[in-house]
Amino acid sequence: MKAGIVAKGHAEDLDFYLRRAVSFLQGKGVEVLLERDLRGRMGAFEGKYPRRELPFHVDFLVVLGGDGTLLSVAEASARAGIPLLGVNLGFLGFLTEIKKDELEEALEEFLEGRAMVEQRQMLEVEFKGASHLVLNDAVINKSALARMISVRVCVDGTEISKIRADGIIVSTPTGSTGYNLSAGGPIINPQVSAIILTPICPHALTQRPIVIPSSSRVRLSLVSGEEVYLTLDGQRGGAMDEGDRVSIGEAREKLLLVRPSGRSYYQMLREKLGWGS
Repeated sequence: MKAGIVAKGHAEDLDFYLRRAVSFLQGKGVEVLLERDLRGRMGAFEGKYPRRELPFHVDFLVVLGGDGTLLSVAEASARAGIPLLGVNLGFLGFLTEIKKDELEEALEEFLEGRAMVEQRQMLEVEFKGASHLVLNDAVINKSALARMISVRVCVDGTEISKIRADGIIVSTPTGSTGYNLSAGGPIINPQVSAIILTPICPHALTQRPIVIPSSSRVRLSLVSGEEVYLTLDGQRGGAMDEGDRVSIGEAREKLLLVRPSGRSYYQMLREKLGWGS
């Protein structure tokens, strides 16, 4: 069995937890491969593959960092069909739920087949002839100095609105606690199959977030705007010109996400968002 490790390079105490993870996995007879950017951190133990290639050479992936680090390998991991185990060395950690002091316990549960492994919905985003997978969201927005933009929104071939706003977020339920939440969108349990459309600072207050079936096909067309960008999971994307279209629907691929046993999604929300405190 082979495990890959990717990490947030400037995370606090990274070297300590990296050594703990490698030592534990090797003690269980698991071969460990590090991403190339971690070369030098383990002495002669060199990283061989770039981050987005590593999932295709291992049986599962350990992420040491925050949600951004996990999102950076979500597409490759979903295409490779391998589970992701995220250990939170960052801040909130809605995706990297496993706490630092739960590292060995979580690894042992997974290796023994006792861990919860959830299938998370992803979106397929088609833009300028290329297809991408996103776990959280696809976002059309303007740059800091640009004016309000106009986007035509169609669902299953029917135009539902032409919004004038700072942008629009198309989110999965997993991504509902990300940018969508900050923009006033609803929180959706990741086990619900849905797509969320949330305007960012709309000009008309009647333009509100809407939840549609995951079987829907969303088409976004840029009607007008300067310095407009499409951002995918906050990791990649590109500039948009007037007339450009983005097509979004549910992907066939799912992300396999390892979650801490004995802690429900609602317990996680209460803890991360400070509900009741």
